[in-house]
Amino acid sequence: MRAKPELLCPAGDMEKLNMAVLYGADAVYLAGTSFGMRSFAGNFTPDELPKAVAFAHAHGVRVHAAVNTMPRCDEADRLPAYLEQLDAAGVDALILADLGAFTLAGKYAPHCQRHISTQQSIANHVCATAWYELGAQRVVLARELSIGEIAEIRAKVPKELELETFCHGAMCVSYSGRCLLSNYMTGRDSNRGACAQPCRYQYALMEEKRPGEYFPVFEDEKGTYIMNSRDMCMIDHLDDLIRAGVDCFKIEGRAKSSYYAAIVTGAYRHVLDDVYAGREVDITWRDEVEHVSHRRYSTGFYYGEPGQYTASSRYIRDWQICAVVESCDEEGNAVLSLRNKFRVGDEVELVGPDCKPFAWTVTELQDMDGVSITEPRTPQMRFTAKLPGPVPAMSFVRHAVKLSAE
Repeated sequence: MRAKPELLCPAGDMEKLNMAVLYGADAVYLAGTSFGMRSFAGNFTPDELPKAVAFAHAHGVRVHAAVNTMPRCDEADRLPAYLEQLDAAGVDALILADLGAFTLAGKYAPHCQRHISTQQSIANHVCATAWYELGAQRVVLARELSIGEIAEIRAKVPKELELETFCHGAMCVSYSGRCLLSNYMTGRDSNRGACAQPCRYQYALMEEKRPGEYFPVFEDEKGTYIMNSRDMCMIDHLDDLIRAGVDCFKIEGRAKSSYYAAIVTGAYRHVLDDVYAGREVDITWRDEVEHVSHRRYSTGFYYGEPGQYTASSRYIRDWQICAVVESCDEEGNAVLSLRNKFRVGDEVELVGPDCKPFAWTVTELQDMDGVSITEPRTPQMRFTAKLPGPVPAMSFVRHAVKLSAE
């Protein structure tokens, strides 16, 4: 039997990295302040990067750094120094898309594995093998492949070459993310980490001789979303991916919240462990992917063409974070930090690292001076509460709330 696939989780900044690590990632992927495909994620400064790597390594978690833009000439000249910085920080692997950057990485980051980004659109065994022969240890396959195609690639490439695929998160309307729509419409380069996601916009038709008169192009009265793609969710099909020979399951989301990084990581951690061990999946953990903000889920291209979903591009938001647990003793005495309003008497849930969600009716709350309060009001305010029992640090207090746009 093949080794259990690695669970690779997003770490857009230090808080998200902490969450991914504590909630069960085998590896995290991040970027510095240059050469990464998510310029709107927090990313890591040269001072933060070694601390991030040290924290991950202390918990037995590998760190992959994205260097997956296509550098211009002046940027290519700066690459050697940046690659040396990543190497010195102890990064385990580099995610690369440009052949020149790949070559430079072999010279200036010799301690880092070289993984080939999905931006290279690897869709066949010949391409995958070519990268392996150039020195790549892993390829991230194009998202447009079916499970059958992945199995065929696995059978035809060297067994030492690792295959990585996405298992969860946002999908792009263009082939493996190669799109110029954002460039044309907003001047923001999607292939350099600045996509404005114009494929999500709601459009109307205007006839040339009738300026200002807009004609709807819709499926219903709410409008159309002609390029709308649903989010991928393969949590119910990890066994199929394992059988196809996938070595690493990747969760998309470096630009998403720390709550997302934590909850989705925890869900896939437990389901993957159950599936690999041949146990029945604990439905509690599988259900956690419904507790984060997401578009309607699909299985991407794994089982054939997913078809176009035209009803809505709106996010489903049925849960909201109230607070994050900073510390908690064995008696349930906890220090928390406020994220959104809640008050004494509210029905909420607690969920944490390796801690199943459970209900709690909020009882007495106190400020840090020990004064009873009905409701903490200041963002990031620290306060104390008596929880029903001990929970790990970085647990969340959340409540059901209808935030989805109608």
